[in-house]
Amino acid sequence: MAHSWKLPLTQEELNEEQYEGQTSYSMYHFVPASQVSLGLDHIAGEVSSEMSFYGTSDSHGPEENDFFTSKVFDLNAAEQHFYGVNQPWVPGEFYFGSPVSPWQQTTGPPAVGFRPSLLPGCYNFSVEDSYPAYPLETYYNYDAYKRNSSSQIGGEFGSVVEENENKLNFHIGFEHTDGQYLMFSGDSPNGQGMNNRSGDARSPFPVSYGELAGWSIQLVEVDQGSNESTAFFCSAVKKIRDSCPAFDLKKNTGKIWSVATMVPNQILCKSKLRISILTNCSSQPLHLTPYGNGRFITECFCLSLYDFSSQHHQQKVDRVIEEVKAICSALSSVETRDITDAVEKLHSVPLGKEQVKNNIVTELSAAISHLIYIYSRSFDTNFQSAVIPSSPVCADVNLDSQLGFIIYAAHNIPEAWVKRVTFPLRIKSLPRETILAIKLYGVNYASQNTEVLAWTCCPLYPKQRLVHGTVLLSMALYNHLPTTMLAPGICNTSLPAPVTLQIDFPETKLDFIKPEPEEERNDLEEPTKECLKHIRQLSQKHSLLLLSEQKRRFLWFYRSYCNNENCSLPLVLGSAPSWDRKAISEMYAVLRDWRFSNPLEALGLLTFSFPDQDIRRTAVQQIENMSNDELLEYLPQLVQVIKFEWSLESPLVQFLLNRCLQSIQVTHQLYWLLKDAQNEAHFKGWYQKLLAALQFCAGKTLNDEFSKERKLIKILEGIAEKVKAATNPRRQEVLKMEINRLKQFFQEVNVCRLPLNPALVVQGIDSDTSSYFTSNAFPLKISFINADTASRNINVIFKMGDDLRQDMLVLQIIRVMDRIWIQEGLDMQMIIYRCLSTGKGQGLVQMVPDATTLAKIHRESGLIGPLKENTIKKWFSHHHPLELSYQEAVRNFFHSCAGWCVVTFILGVCDRHNDNIMLTNTGHMFHIDFGKFLGHAQKFGSIKRDRAPFIFTSEMEYFITEGGKNPQRFQEFVELCCRAYNTVRKHSQLLLNLLEMMLHAGLPELNSIQDLKYVHNNLRPQDSDLQATSYFTRKIKESLECFPVKLNNLIHTLAQMSLTGSAKPPPSDIVPQDAEVLNTESSIARATILGISKNSASLYLVQVVQTCNTATFVEKSFDQFSKLHGHLQKQFPWHSLPEFPHWWHLPFTDQEHKRMKDLNLYLKQLLSGPSKVANNEYVLSFFLDGSKNDTLEESSFVKLGPKSPGHKPGVQLVITYEGTRLTILLKHMRSIHLPDGSPPTAHAEFYLLPDPNEVSRRKTKAVPKSTDPTYNEIVVYDAVTELQGRVLKLVVKSKGTFLGAINIQLNSVQLNEEKWYPLGNSII
Repeated sequence: MAHSWKLPLTQEELNEEQYEGQTSYSMYHFVPASQVSLGLDHIAGEVSSEMSFYGTSDSHGPEENDFFTSKVFDLNAAEQHFYGVNQPWVPGEFYFGSPVSPWQQTTGPPAVGFRPSLLPGCYNFSVEDSYPAYPLETYYNYDAYKRNSSSQIGGEFGSVVEENENKLNFHIGFEHTDGQYLMFSGDSPNGQGMNNRSGDARSPFPVSYGELAGWSIQLVEVDQGSNESTAFFCSAVKKIRDSCPAFDLKKNTGKIWSVATMVPNQILCKSKLRISILTNCSSQPLHLTPYGNGRFITECFCLSLYDFSSQHHQQKVDRVIEEVKAICSALSSVETRDITDAVEKLHSVPLGKEQVKNNIVTELSAAISHLIYIYSRSFDTNFQSAVIPSSPVCADVNLDSQLGFIIYAAHNIPEAWVKRVTFPLRIKSLPRETILAIKLYGVNYASQNTEVLAWTCCPLYPKQRLVHGTVLLSMALYNHLPTTMLAPGICNTSLPAPVTLQIDFPETKLDFIKPEPEEERNDLEEPTKECLKHIRQLSQKHSLLLLSEQKRRFLWFYRSYCNNENCSLPLVLGSAPSWDRKAISEMYAVLRDWRFSNPLEALGLLTFSFPDQDIRRTAVQQIENMSNDELLEYLPQLVQVIKFEWSLESPLVQFLLNRCLQSIQVTHQLYWLLKDAQNEAHFKGWYQKLLAALQFCAGKTLNDEFSKERKLIKILEGIAEKVKAATNPRRQEVLKMEINRLKQFFQEVNVCRLPLNPALVVQGIDSDTSSYFTSNAFPLKISFINADTASRNINVIFKMGDDLRQDMLVLQIIRVMDRIWIQEGLDMQMIIYRCLSTGKGQGLVQMVPDATTLAKIHRESGLIGPLKENTIKKWFSHHHPLELSYQEAVRNFFHSCAGWCVVTFILGVCDRHNDNIMLTNTGHMFHIDFGKFLGHAQKFGSIKRDRAPFIFTSEMEYFITEGGKNPQRFQEFVELCCRAYNTVRKHSQLLLNLLEMMLHAGLPELNSIQDLKYVHNNLRPQDSDLQATSYFTRKIKESLECFPVKLNNLIHTLAQMSLTGSAKPPPSDIVPQDAEVLNTESSIARATILGISKNSASLYLVQVVQTCNTATFVEKSFDQFSKLHGHLQKQFPWHSLPEFPHWWHLPFTDQEHKRMKDLNLYLKQLLSGPSKVANNEYVLSFFLDGSKNDTLEESSFVKLGPKSPGHKPGVQLVITYEGTRLTILLKHMRSIHLPDGSPPTAHAEFYLLPDPNEVSRRKTKAVPKSTDPTYNEIVVYDAVTELQGRVLKLVVKSKGTFLGAINIQLNSVQLNEEKWYPLGNSII
């Protein structure tokens, strides 16, 4: 660049450049973020039934009508380092539809445009009306003759858009006294044959302040944008919306809230519009009121250069150069070689050579015209040159040529270079989805290290044609190039960056030739059984990222023998060695012959691993078979993989927009996902355009709802900020005061739908029940009044400062798992609340009614509540005094606890403690807060805080098994967990695909292959169901025996107590009212066990003395005493009962007096305790009326399964036999006791007979002190050639003591089935 100038200019420098008598406006004034220009902005007026002329009549700012809201001037630290203190001016867009003119916002000059000081006759203008609102210095001339004329442009982009007769004329040159009017033509420098894009003859319009001599450059306004890709996208979106017009009842089923139609012309003709026309002749605007159907404005932008006397020749040249600088500055400071050469020639023109001077200015005008053409083609602008420059002669480039280009300059950097780059790659070897990435390096003078200052990228085939001609690329000022994220979406064409790279590609018309699928081959050898088996094993990886290079080569070699039964298509196609034409042809052949077994299998083809457009198109064709309800489950992933599409008019984008026309739920969820996705730095432009397209298709009513929801979130955001900033004493006061803003909001809108779910409609705010939480971020608890008056309030949490995207993902995956269970007939009673990220670091969380944290339940049990076994049981007993509801609560807890054990294990949810585990009154358990997952546990030093595989504590087992009275319930719990685990494992491919599709979402704990591998290892898809059952059972036992979990809960409980004060006992009115107290005269003074009953060795003789000194004798067993204690725990959960000597702590011995001593101590403490307990109906009936008590005792059990006393000793086995391998799964035992009746510490020993060498002994682990132990251990015998004549001997022992045995004839056993086998009392 021969001519570079310092940016930004200071105000003093600008003042020096002023013409005498003119007002100076700084062109370097920064503007706030404004709407991005796109044709949909214009068409959006039609959505609201408003015909917009030169912009919409909507007066809302960007907040209220945020089609393509973007920050233009968001310079980060890297940019500041690059430019130092003074950051460069970056021009905004030539935008012809800004809702509010910058002139109306400030008395200063327009924020974007050419320097007013360089324009002739520039005055201060005061604009009274908002029509038209342009951010450029504009002079309007009303042309009465052309008022009713119109033209259509955009045929090249596949659609015809009605266009106003807008023409912009730049006049560059020297003013002549003879009034000659010289023209510049795109075809020749002499002005012959000037044509616009549509082929219409165009002529310049004389301006009202006199004829100007000059060289004209005509611009036309284009609503759909000057960039070809953007225009194609606008055209495709319009076709999608037009496919479901409001008046067509067959296509429009009524599922769309509103689709407005165009206003008929005969109605519009009756409308009057007030127009303000600005001229250079008057400082006051000219007001006209034409009818609405007129095409009434022709724009003429003038940059004229004045003719001075001959003695000021050099000054005239300087003025010309200043004009050129102003134009280049407005076009992102881009100065092409042609402009540089013309300016140098102008400097060297001798005095008096007017004709030479005019010819040079003609060249300069042509160079500027070409720059405008390049600029409008490279970036999204609302204008383009009315004349397309004639195509230069094509270079000698063909498919066999090497890829080469010239890097001309990085504009806005005061350095110039012309560097030719040639890659040793033939063009024909490059796939269609090839991207050129370029980095700009600089030397850090302090460290002398070379650092990346900026980068950019460019698709080689933006459409089907190889990139050609001069291309301008915005350079992102980041020091990190996302090499794993290169995709066309990164190439932001919305706005030029502070540094713009100019690349000159050879002029060519090479189109990409798509490879044809490989022909079927008949010369392939049949693979061996071992090869086919290995293919099945590789298919269990389910993710291409988990396959090594060697395994990929193996899979690709046998691709012809892969099908939907032994492999998955993403694994096969992803194993191709390269993306050259031969490999792509072979991939197309596999794609052609593949038969999908499930549409969800195609999700893996939408990941970053598959850029090929035809492969992605096939994937979209498959997911089109999903219903809208299914689609809702996978929308977050589909929004993410839009990043990897080659263009916004891709099949995936069209599929999503089409579904939005069918379902409000899909539209609503997609809207908020796109709103949140705009926070991603690299792909912000794409998501902004897609969001505009969505709103364009949605219709006015739905957009009105979105506007209300946005305003609601904005108010909540303001309230949260003020509450957080307030001091502790004033927070509640500030909250109450700020809630008035919500009340005023509902007075204005009446009702509003919640972003969490469009089915939730609220009509007000309950200020009395709204509050805030005392955590670090002080989240708000907002209670909305339900519009359905018969329903309760809707409570939500609004969080500021927390990234809720990770919570959204975890909850989504859990919903997918629950859907899988439901489809398999397994209802795990899961409560999965809703969560929505509404912006960067903020969002909404649904509150589950009637739920409390486990920490609160622990605090209510005192300081050591987390260490007690009966805390949960007591809490549910208090809430369910009736046996029927109590049984239902146990069932709900039983299933939901099993479900959450499985999901939190698979996803590796960490940071688990009693403050993020919740229980509802109905018995449902669920987890909250998923800031840590995939095994990323918090650490104390080098020690992981989460030590257990998942949360399943002894107090949960205590509640499930009724304090150990029904141990078979634990067996049923293990069975349920293992069944749920194996059911999810069958869908490992789906879960891994969903996670892989989110790898580039910017989540802090899901960003690497190791994170995928973690989930794969937890799912263990390579294991059989028996192996997985054994594995998960071990995890249950590990969790149950993990004491650090209880210690962690205790720490959290003590920490909360220190903040809120010590735990207080509950008020006395919480004691169940049905626990009536009998007459005090019949109360019991004492009860003493005298000894063993003579009638039965299992009964104790008890003397009962009443307060009236009446003594009676009753006989009670140890089990009856235990049941009494259980009833008291249920009826008085908040009273401190004496500790009962449980039978598993007191094995039968010869010292029976020890048992009687402990029971007498228990009875003494019980009867001398609180009167409500000692004189309770159940206590009195136990000692005074045994039959009544027995009846009550039997009703306390939740009949989830058979009780152990009703069964003989037995063992449950599953026996399988495949090939020569015999596998035995020992599941459970039941009703086994030591000879003295105490529970054994049992293990099993297996022998495969005959066994002459005595090598078949296998032994399981021992389960301590249990009459109904659970094992789920696998015993394997290899090289078993046949089962005929083979016997499986199983012996059960407890520390050497024989408990039982059985011999099983294997030739008569039912294989692959669970079966109970009786245990004999001797070895057979």
